Order: sequence, then C-alpha cells, then structure tokens
Amino acid sequence: MIEILRETISGLVESSGLMGFFADGFQWQKLLMILISFLLIYLAIARQYEPLLLLPIAFGMLLTNLPFTEIFHMDFFVGESIDYGTVLHDGGLLDILYLGVKLGIFPPLIFLGIGTMTDFGPLIANPRSFLLGAAAQGGIFFTFLGAMALGFTGAQAGAIAIIGGADGPTAIYVAKSLAPAMLGSIAVAAYSYMALVPVIQPPIMKALTTKKERSVVMGQLRPVSRTEKLIFPIMVTIIVSLLVPSACSLVGVLMLGNLMKESGVVDRLVKTAQNELMNIITIMLGVTVGATATSEYFLTVDTLKIIALGLIAFCIGTACGVLLGKLMYLLTKGKVNPLIGSAGVSAVPMAARVSQKVGQEANPTNFLLMHAMGPNVAGVIGSAVAAGVLLSIFG
Repeated sequence: MIEILRETISGLVESSGLMGFFADGFQWQKLLMILISFLLIYLAIARQYEPLLLLPIAFGMLLTNLPFTEIFHMDFFVGESIDYGTVLHDGGLLDILYLGVKLGIFPPLIFLGIGTMTDFGPLIANPRSFLLGAAAQGGIFFTFLGAMALGFTGAQAGAIAIIGGADGPTAIYVAKSLAPAMLGSIAVAAYSYMALVPVIQPPIMKALTTKKERSVVMGQLRPVSRTEKLIFPIMVTIIVSLLVPSACSLVGVLMLGNLMKESGVVDRLVKTAQNELMNIITIMLGVTVGATATSEYFLTVDTLKIIALGLIAFCIGTACGVLLGKLMYLLTKGKVNPLIGSAGVSAVPMAARVSQKVGQEANPTNFLLMHAMGPNVAGVIGSAVAAGVLLSIFG
C-alpha cells in the first residue's frame, strides 16, 4: 500500500506543470513568455492599451506557455498543409478554436461588427479622403521592401508589412495565411502600435507640418443622403471585388455590416453584430492568437525585427498621409488641413481623434474630427485592399 501511494505521488509530481519547467533542463523560455504575458495583462488593465483584444491575447499567451497543458500545438498549423483529423482528434481546446482563425472565419466576422458601427458619411461627403487613406498604406509597401532586404521571404515580408495598416484583424487575416509561425509576434506588434497611436503619431505630424498648416479650419462637410449611404457599400463591394478578388472576404463583409446599419430595417441583426457576435468573436480571436506566441516561435531574433519593422511601417504610413495632406493644402490654396492625412491609418476612431487633438493645440477653434473620419474609414478599406493584393501575390 505504501509503495502504491509513493508511486502515485511520484507520478503526480512528475506530471505536474512545475516539473515541466525542468524537463530537458530549465525551461527559462517558457518562464520568460509567462512574464511577458503578465506585462501585456498589466498594459491592458492598468494602461488600457487596446484592452478588448490585448487582454485575451495576453491570457492566451499565458495558457499556451504553461507546461504540460497541451491546450495548443503550434506545430499543427505551421506546415504546408494541415491535418484536420489530427487537430480534431489530438488537439486541445485552443487548437479547435484556432481553426476559426486559420480558416479565415474570425477576422471577417470582426469586420462585420465594425461595418455596423462605421459611418461612411464623411468619406462620401469628401471623396478625396480616399486618396489620403490610400497614401497612408504606403507604409505597408515600403516596409515590405525593408523586410525583404532583411532576409524575410516575400510571404513573411507581406505579413509583417501589413502591420503598417494599423488594423489588427487585417494583420491577423494576412499573417495566418502568409506566415503562421509569426502570427503571435505580428498580432502583439499590431495591437501594441494601435494602442500607441496617441504617442507615435503627434511627433511625426508636428515635424512634417507648420503651425500655420495645423491651424487651418476646414469648411463644413455637405449633408449625405440616405440613398448615397445605401449605394456606397454595394458599389464599394462590387468595385473592390472586381479589382482585387482576394479582398472580398474582408471588404464585402465590412460593407454588409454597413448596409445592414444604413438600411434601418434589420435593427436586431445590427445589434447582434455590434454586441453579442462582436464580443464572442473578439474573445475567441484574442485568446487563440495569443496562444500562437509560444516560446519556440516568439523568442527569436525575427520577433525583434518584426517589432522594429512594424513601428517603421506605422511611422511611414502616418508620414505618407500627412505629406499627401500637405500637397492637398498647396493645391487647394490652404483649404485642407494636412493633419487629417495622418488619420489614413485605419486605427478607427483613435487616429481621427489624434488629428483633432493636434489641430486644436494649434488652433483652439479647430474641429477636424469629422474631416479626419473620412481618411480614417478610407484607411480601413485601403488596408483590406492592400491585404487582398498581398494574398493574391503570395497566398
């Protein structure tokens, strides 16, 4: 009896997670990843850095790096093909949920919710905002070239560069196809920089503009009719899908959500997409993406490169938007405030609020928010189109 009890206790000790830290030597990498997850949890709760996604991402990172939990197996998803039978039979909880990311289900559903909460009126009222939203995507393609120069493959470079669009679901959607092993690093970088928009953008905006330019007061936008708002999502879906079919999953679902909102006849569906569906998908997307940040794939030199390149992409995108805004300022003889160009990155609505704040610092009577929302929502469309281009080339 004593011997059986001793063997039982010994088996429990050897199979415990604590012993997992000492399997094949001290597993300091897993411990470090757990500490990083603690840091991200702190930033999400105490600093409120994109908490809706950063908190579940951080907790997913914690779960996947606890020894012997077998809750997620990154190796199932990084090969050229996925054995779905193995995933369903041998996978843990997060392996099963991660199929929603890998099969491209969760990010478009997030876009559905975003569409129901987006007002494209400022963009319709000022169509040249499309140009500012497109210019801000310049950071994506400049960073793509930089990543290639650092030795990343074309697919990996595309997945890294999309961080410059400042759109987390789009970054995840591209990375899960082009560089699944880097998904955790890319997602953490994307959402970290989105949270740091108020810190990163203002110095760039002020460096590229004069106080006179920042003080420009723009005229009131024209009213947009309900008919225009109904036609817009349909036309955008058709045009984008014909030009870049790979972008249809994101842009089409985004526009479906917006059409539901503007139609005024499906309030129940709109409320569901805005609340229950959006919240459920956000939880599952965040936890499963965080689970991909295992110590084997996250603690690499490539992660440091991704973080640096992501920052460069974001800064270049902001600069490109502001510079085109300056050009518009010159062409319109001072009627366009260049600051609205920085909102072309698709961190909605935070980037537009930053434009408003910096503009009011130069001129307290300035009100740029609605003008900046045009490039801001154009940036959402632009980043989705850029994602479609990259997927069509490397997917």
